[in-house]
Amino acid sequence: MKKIIVTGAFGQIGSELIPVLNDRYGKKNVVAVGHHNIPKSYDGILEKAEITDLKKIERIIKKHNAGIIYHLVSILSAKGEKDPQLTWQVNMNGLKNILDLAVSYNLKVFWPSSIAAFGPTTPRENTPQITVLEPTTMYGITKMAGEGLCHYYFLKYSLDVRSLRYPGIISWKTEPGGGTTDYAVAIFYEAIIKGKYRCFVKKETILPMMYMDDAVQATIKLMEAPAQKITIRTSYNLAAISFRADELAQEIQKHLPLKVEYVPDHRQKIADSWPKSIDDSFARRDWGWRHRYDLAKMVSAMLKNLRKKLNK
Repeated sequence: MKKIIVTGAFGQIGSELIPVLNDRYGKKNVVAVGHHNIPKSYDGILEKAEITDLKKIERIIKKHNAGIIYHLVSILSAKGEKDPQLTWQVNMNGLKNILDLAVSYNLKVFWPSSIAAFGPTTPRENTPQITVLEPTTMYGITKMAGEGLCHYYFLKYSLDVRSLRYPGIISWKTEPGGGTTDYAVAIFYEAIIKGKYRCFVKKETILPMMYMDDAVQATIKLMEAPAQKITIRTSYNLAAISFRADELAQEIQKHLPLKVEYVPDHRQKIADSWPKSIDDSFARRDWGWRHRYDLAKMVSAMLKNLRKKLNK
């Protein structure tokens, strides 16, 4: 089989997608591409490159006879506001590089969008698949523009490019990485280590979230679906669970003592511009998406795995 390339292989999603791809297709068929946070213990096929280095990425594609590329490189919301120019360069120029190479080498492409593509004018309850996109962050703008670019390459070049609008992703393997939804990861670390947490969003803040295992399975399920089943070439809405910040705290408190102080910072404004719940009926209809983790199951899994990781 032609090889699978994963850019941003050691970021939040890539670090958990790679092992599943290795198990599913064999390590010899998966190429991890990255230049940050590369584990010393990684024993799969590894290539070091920055996504803006077009010639290097092209050499990797040719060297490994690639057929599929999961392009996961992205600067997230909170970090994106600190350096908007770099965020545009990495998120947009990097994506266009990949799409151009995909056309040249006939690659199937996965690219992640986000609920950040929405904005304050988007309906926040049960946000529909087709709706207004007016994001107010550079990260969100790159996701909105990226969706349009992917759609254009499908229409113009018949490129098989597929995408998901990820909600907040909750994972125990990678530490919080600068996203607005990362409070829902940081709270677990602080609960276990300190027994208290200073939350940067209001307790009544509701955001759509998903456990990483579900996100990985959705990604692979989308990419394995027959092309004729894919009706959305911008990005599919994807959903699992939505909860208030204090509901998450209360669920954790069922397992261990935890004091939470709510002190909203600049990320509250970002959170307030995003949906509270998502209508992902297109994904459920087109390629059979079903989530497995509700709030209680997700909290139990996070605490169990983090305690092992932290030896607590």
